[in-house]
Amino acid sequence: MSRVSKSLKNAKVGVFFFILSIFVQFFSRKIFLDNLGDEFIGLETTLRSILSFLNLAELGIGTAIGFTLYKPIFDENHKEINKIIALLGVLYRKIGYIIFGIGFIVSLFFPMIFEQAPFSLALIYYVFYSLLISVLLSYFVNYHISLLGADQKGYIVQQYFQTFNITRVILQVIVALYFKNFYLYITLELIFSIIYSIVVRYKIRQEYPWLIINSSQKTEIIKEYPEIIVKIKQVFFHKMSAFVKNGTDNLLIYALVNLQSVAFFGNYQLIFMKLIGLVKMAFAGTGSAVGNLIAENDEKNIKKVLWELIAIQFFIAGFFSMIIYHTMDSFIQLWLGEKYILSNTILLLMIANFFMIQISSPIERFKNAYGLYSDTWAAITEALINLIISFVFGKLLGIAGIVLGTVVSMFLIVILWKPYFLYKNGFKKSVFLYWKGLLPMMLVFVVSAFIINFVKDYFRFDSENITLIDWIIYAIQVTVAVTIVYSILLYLFVPGFKVFCMRVKTLVINRLPK
Repeated sequence: MSRVSKSLKNAKVGVFFFILSIFVQFFSRKIFLDNLGDEFIGLETTLRSILSFLNLAELGIGTAIGFTLYKPIFDENHKEINKIIALLGVLYRKIGYIIFGIGFIVSLFFPMIFEQAPFSLALIYYVFYSLLISVLLSYFVNYHISLLGADQKGYIVQQYFQTFNITRVILQVIVALYFKNFYLYITLELIFSIIYSIVVRYKIRQEYPWLIINSSQKTEIIKEYPEIIVKIKQVFFHKMSAFVKNGTDNLLIYALVNLQSVAFFGNYQLIFMKLIGLVKMAFAGTGSAVGNLIAENDEKNIKKVLWELIAIQFFIAGFFSMIIYHTMDSFIQLWLGEKYILSNTILLLMIANFFMIQISSPIERFKNAYGLYSDTWAAITEALINLIISFVFGKLLGIAGIVLGTVVSMFLIVILWKPYFLYKNGFKKSVFLYWKGLLPMMLVFVVSAFIINFVKDYFRFDSENITLIDWIIYAIQVTVAVTIVYSILLYLFVPGFKVFCMRVKTLVINRLPK
């Protein structure tokens, strides 16, 4: 299969299962909040954030290994692939032991950390260790899935992961409705994690019969790949920065505001994370496709693909940002109730964060494909800026101040620095070319936002006496308006988006019956 064919298959499978997952999770969120309570959902979210922190011990090994696999996969070098996966296994086992050890030490402080929590320590420990075991399975049992991702076969992982995930959530809904049992709710998480690990490991054996699953390689293999160890050390700082951006907000909200606010913020966070995940699924396989493209070293094709990806994700960023801004509050009111609506300032900051994640994704893909991780100072700076601003303004402004730290640090490092670093060290060209190409897209977005803000006032919508039908009609009107205005302006003024539209048109025509 070609790069495009594999990317499309990854996208189709990923989006299909992810939409199902989104539907199930939004349906279940209301049930969990009503039947298990804001405090328990806040507790679970906080413990997951702690586990995200422990995952920093992973050091970015998976990312570095993925970059190293592109070339041997392109060359179909099975011997080299086996050695790299064996190296991954050796490293992951070491990291797994470290995560368990740190997790155990952290859990000793739970009596102080959760002193004010309205739950028994027995429940808190049971939730934590069940989630911890689920995490450790990826280090000891199913680490081989890195090969599927690098080989543009991530759709296989998604098929099984989302199927198990959806089934688990449905069973947890039944538990919440009829038993309201915290222990049984978490036990289902652990059981499905174990089953998923076993099934995926079996599937990898089928997909790669030549792959050595249980390698006899020992620690000595690490010395054979000094360049990977260097990459891992560099990626660690980027992983740490990513955690500070994405994983500390809930912890800071718990520390600076309260446990209930973690659940309130978690409702908005769920929407944005699912939307980010959906877009990620739509582009599933493009990361490894870009790695394959870099391995070919076709400069003209690299430039073409880069700007097409930038244009597509800029459209996605603006499209969802405008729709979310005009429909989010009414959706939360309809979904959970008016008391769960957060301030407009928080919403705007979360939209800004989402927007920057989307427009920077193509830069991140190419940066990873080139193996450019040496800017460790940037990762450290981003983390420090995030923490300092979030802590200072979190005390003053609450949730808004905490999210502000994420937005400011992302703008300074991800939006301003990373394109410069990629163009200088990857493309060997001036970053001026990037900003020159991005400027028309920014202008189109600003103009479109003003037009939509004016047009939406003509839509009939009573936000105080909202019904599901009214909201659906309003959301459709906003979506149609954004689609027409934004896509037409991008088509007229952004060459990369026009190329993408022509590509879609060709694909549609080719699929029509002749």
